[in-house]
Amino acid sequence: MSDDPTPAAGSNPDPRHDDDADARDLTHTTDEGDVQMVDVGDKPDSKRRAVAAGEIRLQPSTIEAIRDDQIGKGDVLATARIGAIQAVKHTWETIPMCHQIPITNVDTAFDLEEDRLECEVAVETTGKTGCEMEALEGVTTGLNVVWDMVKAVEKDADGQYPETGIENVRVLTKEKHQW
Repeated sequence: MSDDPTPAAGSNPDPRHDDDADARDLTHTTDEGDVQMVDVGDKPDSKRRAVAAGEIRLQPSTIEAIRDDQIGKGDVLATARIGAIQAVKHTWETIPMCHQIPITNVDTAFDLEEDRLECEVAVETTGKTGCEMEALEGVTTGLNVVWDMVKAVEKDADGQYPETGIENVRVLTKEKHQW
């Protein structure tokens, strides 16, 4: 056994990365420490899909008002769906190191529970890099749109939101299929 800490040629020193992606090659910094976008130009195109989810905690009366389409600003879920899709398509403009990718499909789903609204966004692309950031942007924007649509009925007498909160935003799945 060698005392040399240098990894063997071809080995991957960082187990958090895929076997086909050496951690030293996929970095958002240069050798000098400057921020940079990862060069994905040599990667093959593949079909990719990511699903993210999150929820907004709301008062039960607000959930009922959404169900009954009684929110003064309009159809909460339709507006949130549009906002989520727009956010997916514009992720590269708000996350500095994200690539602009061709979005081939976006599916949104909203589930009204007793005290919360759950949002799930699935994004599909064919390209050189994944779409999990797009799915996360879709979820967070969709939930922010819900908050904006219901804020008049959610705030208390002091204008605060003691029961409202966006929570549990996460990536559920990430898939990559080579041809």
